[in-house]
Amino acid sequence: MPQDRPDDAFAWIDAQRERRDRAGLVRRLSPRPADSPLLDLASNDYLGLARHPEVTAAAAAAAQRWGAGSTGSRLVTGSTELHTTLERELAEFCGFEAALVFSSGYAANLAAVSALSGREALIVSDAGNHASLIDGCRLSRAEVAVVPHADPDAVRKVLGAAEGDTREEAAEAAEAAEAAEAAEAAGAVPARRRALAVSDSVFSVDGDAAPLAALAAACRAHGAALVVDEAHGLGVLGEGGRGAVHGAGLAGAPDVVVTATLSKSLGSQGGVVLGPARVIEHLVNTARTFIFDTGLNPAAVGAALASLRLLRREPERAARVRTVAMGLYGRLTAAGLTAVRPDASVVSVRAPSPEQAVRWAADCRAAGLLVGCFRPPSVPDGISRLRLTARGDLTEEQVGRAVDVIVKTAPTA
Repeated sequence: MPQDRPDDAFAWIDAQRERRDRAGLVRRLSPRPADSPLLDLASNDYLGLARHPEVTAAAAAAAQRWGAGSTGSRLVTGSTELHTTLERELAEFCGFEAALVFSSGYAANLAAVSALSGREALIVSDAGNHASLIDGCRLSRAEVAVVPHADPDAVRKVLGAAEGDTREEAAEAAEAAEAAEAAEAAGAVPARRRALAVSDSVFSVDGDAAPLAALAAACRAHGAALVVDEAHGLGVLGEGGRGAVHGAGLAGAPDVVVTATLSKSLGSQGGVVLGPARVIEHLVNTARTFIFDTGLNPAAVGAALASLRLLRREPERAARVRTVAMGLYGRLTAAGLTAVRPDASVVSVRAPSPEQAVRWAADCRAAGLLVGCFRPPSVPDGISRLRLTARGDLTEEQVGRAVDVIVKTAPTA
């Protein structure tokens, strides 16, 4: 164990590194070549569009026309006509009044959660939410209640308890008022406390979908907003890949806001918030990750726009992703492995331990297959997994080869 010295300000880092080593939780960068021979079931390129000729050509054309960078924040020089076009077409495709593009999906989540809550607000957050939603809750300064995973009844109870507290405070104020007129005013039904529930539409660890209709009903029963992260739903679920929120009939609702990334199904980079026009206008004026961040670079905007148009033209791509995911799940479970039935594109396969998960992923790589490896603290339940991402451009032969490698390299319990 390294000893702290007065001149060693970062000795604590060495101690933490040793703890990670002992727990088998060390993470390392693995740069990939441009022409990797590995069969990729680890990336989030769900529709296989990151290298599509139309998408890469659009990225190059945008860079040639608008420049390599956006040159400033969106409110100064960072908004181009291309940004506006992408926002308009994303909103139309997903069924919302308006959209606002950010430099990343992470930034979009921080903006939506923090700007729509605040110190006096209540946020109800699913225990399985992505780190960006969790960080948005932390930055919001709101009261945050974390509820069990995918449990609309728990959301309803928290919101109901908060609403009851507000009414009780108003009644107490009325009793304390000396004048009848003041008592009558204080006894009126108070304005609702600002509240919102936040949830992924598809959870990134196991690939299970949130019960969106029930969540929306729980929120509406208590005048709360619903914020849904469609990172893993856009391009995969809903009519033609319009997302799980659209599929649940909630697109365009006045009390629903959606965030998404442009780096998964759309094969580019960046993020977006979609919702009522007044919500988007509010974000333009208050969201710190919009106001103080450099705008998304034009090449990424051009690529995302090309992918979106391609998906509109070929909506069958979304269904193909789901078919591949179910094919992987069916073959792996038939071989005796424990996997979670996918609701979208993510297939989660349980591993006996963090160390064995790392070894399993390494053995797959040695056999020509690239898979994800999720371990604590990335997984909220502490269970390590191989995380497979189905891609719509995979052939049946590639799916079969992937299954063979995973099964042959699987560790014994």
